[in-house]
Amino acid sequence: MDLTRPDGDGQPGEDTPRSTPPPAQASELAIGFGPPPRRGRAAVPQHLADLDPAGRRELAAAAGEREFRAGQVAGHYFARLADDPGDWTDIPAGSRQRLADALTPRLMTRERSLLADHGTTVKDVWRLTDGALVESVLMRYPGRDTVCVSSQAGCGMNCPFCATGQAGLTRNLSAAEIVEQVVAAARSVARGQLPGGPGRLDNVVFMGMGEPLANYRALVHAVRVLITPAPDGLGLSRRHVTVSTVGLVPAIDRLAGEGLGVRLALSLHAPDDELRDELIPVNTRWKVDEALDAARRYFEATGRRVSIEYALIRDMNDQVRRADLLARKLKARGGPGWVHVNPIPLNPTPGSKWTASDPAVQDAFVATLLRQGIATTVRDTRGREIDGACGQLAAQV
Repeated sequence: MDLTRPDGDGQPGEDTPRSTPPPAQASELAIGFGPPPRRGRAAVPQHLADLDPAGRRELAAAAGEREFRAGQVAGHYFARLADDPGDWTDIPAGSRQRLADALTPRLMTRERSLLADHGTTVKDVWRLTDGALVESVLMRYPGRDTVCVSSQAGCGMNCPFCATGQAGLTRNLSAAEIVEQVVAAARSVARGQLPGGPGRLDNVVFMGMGEPLANYRALVHAVRVLITPAPDGLGLSRRHVTVSTVGLVPAIDRLAGEGLGVRLALSLHAPDDELRDELIPVNTRWKVDEALDAARRYFEATGRRVSIEYALIRDMNDQVRRADLLARKLKARGGPGWVHVNPIPLNPTPGSKWTASDPAVQDAFVATLLRQGIATTVRDTRGREIDGACGQLAAQV
């Protein structure tokens, strides 16, 4: 799957905020949230990526080191992507391991790597410190590299066509566990571990395991770290970070007000409530029109064109009448510039009763959207044979 450019062409919208979204209620935002990572016995260790620079300095001081050493360690972690304290030559040898243990403890161990597409797609299965498993997928395209990362171990949204949703939710990831997936991918790219030689990670998409907005605080902190310039962060372009959601409306509105300026992808999959209630169970809480209204508000607040993700399922949601309904609903919320639709051929999952649409049916669906002036791009599927494509991540070793 081509996850690099969720709107099909990678072009940003206007960058000037236009309005402020309505405030979200805390009680609403709690719906669908999973358990946080534990901070005790058998817990997730605290890591510099969980903290702001001041917190990192405090952590260094608590380890008996001078506070400014925290900035040096952050520079090695984010800018130099150095994971061996022996390479931290600007830090006294006697302090390196102590600082590494305090600021960059091991958060995950690679259990398995699977390759597809002649080595340009790599799915990693990671075991976290409490034994939970998550997956990330690194993809190389001509001129750009993208990593798809997980925000939760498992997923609580229970979408029936998605392997992750069927597995259930184990827990939320910490901000550092999210960031570490990205840093590991950046390190692989920088070290030339993909065909074509060394490069620089360009894009991050939150389309792996989990519902990102159900782990809101960790997600937002992780995104801030990713877009903060080195040495305090990874220095990625905010327009090259995409957050996907099944439509947690209060959280979409809250994200719009964070000032992050990242892209939003709404996993819609049906334009009518009768079908979407079946495909996306959270639709029983926030209906299609509510989700689309929130997506439009996100565009108005950020100027970033929204992507509508739509998995095409044979004889389920691929009818021309549904394409027509989708087009009419999108056009009713403004001109064509605010949204881009990405039909996705359904990827197979074990035991699923559903399959991808017939190519001719897919073509008719796309043609209907295009005739109504809706920008539409069918996603390229990557990693299907290694269960690394959308909806296939199930963290099996």
